[in-house]
Amino acid sequence: MVLDPPSMESDGRDILDIALETVRQHLGMEVAYLSEFVGDLSIFRAVSAPGLEEMAFPGKELEKSAVYCQHILDGRLPRLIPDTSAFSIAREMPITHAVPIGSHVSVPVHREDGSVYGMFCCLSPTPNPSLNERDLRVMETFAAIAAGQLNKTLIKRAEQAEAALRIDGLLQGGEGLQIVLQPIVELATGELTGFEALSRFSGTPYRTPDVWFSEANALGRQIELEALAVSKALALMPQLPPGASLSINASPETVTSGILATLAEASEPHRLVVELTEHAIIENYERVSEEIERLRALGVRIAADDVGAGHSGLTQILRLKPEVMKLDLGLVRDIDTDSAKRSLVRGMVYFADEIGTRIVAEGIETEAELVTLRRLGVHKGQGYHIGRPVDLAGTQAWLAARALPQAV
Repeated sequence: MVLDPPSMESDGRDILDIALETVRQHLGMEVAYLSEFVGDLSIFRAVSAPGLEEMAFPGKELEKSAVYCQHILDGRLPRLIPDTSAFSIAREMPITHAVPIGSHVSVPVHREDGSVYGMFCCLSPTPNPSLNERDLRVMETFAAIAAGQLNKTLIKRAEQAEAALRIDGLLQGGEGLQIVLQPIVELATGELTGFEALSRFSGTPYRTPDVWFSEANALGRQIELEALAVSKALALMPQLPPGASLSINASPETVTSGILATLAEASEPHRLVVELTEHAIIENYERVSEEIERLRALGVRIAADDVGAGHSGLTQILRLKPEVMKLDLGLVRDIDTDSAKRSLVRGMVYFADEIGTRIVAEGIETEAELVTLRRLGVHKGQGYHIGRPVDLAGTQAWLAARALPQAV
């Protein structure tokens, strides 16, 4: 009998589960499982045992001395046992009669470094004299498939553990997160109107902010990390010019958590702009809308970020009713030489004026881009050409330089 390797495409199950079920059915046995050795324990990590779930289930722990595994590894029992009564060691083990185990096939599964992770096993309560060396080869093939997937899983688990340590350390102390500020000005006059607070992370190797927030999201810690960034940003507000707004970034999940309203209440909410990042589709508009109205009641303004990219469509903007729309830097880049971008931005300015929204252009890097945006009627802008994101000391130096008389 020739068996095709299990595929992930059939129903989305883990390949380990598919491998166990396939080999169990091929051998005509009732139970198949993958175990991990942890100290003196053998712990079931994946199981196929329909109708016997109470006996064999993921997480079940057995003493290694109570099962066949160590005897098989040490050569005292063979990997293929068509009839357990034919081997004195198996006959004398309590588990043989308690389960019961009449036939048994088991092969070790190795990590990439060659060490034994655990065992890939099949068993039946009755003897199976038809089991032969070909069946053992099939078992070994599927064990190799399991090992391949297992090693990927172990690598992923190690990466997740490292990420968890990084995120935990950051959230506990907060020293690895710094807030930098980028100025936002009126394009028509150059007058400062506010700053956007941006997160910067320390650590080796260097990881960009999106990687940090993505890791936090994968670990279910995104709201905590965003709340830390917002708290640090709000702490800077008293040291900024009194009339300057402060824009902070937040995902829909953090908005719906309610933590932003709590933090805003303890600051100066009338100076706060919440930029709703929409790299993911908003799934619960009703809940988001409730929190947005709660923020607005405090005096907070809402901005739709990255307009023109991702999921920031006009329908979504109409539902959010933002006070500010921030043009994605992809629309701003080289707008002075791109007539299609100019036409699109001209239409967006008209749209914004019609619904009473202010437009901020992000990523302005050249004088030509700034002049073009000003001519198109874009209200505000930010970017390296206006001011780079810098820490509080750098921001204060930037403000001081602007206050100095300009040479004629």
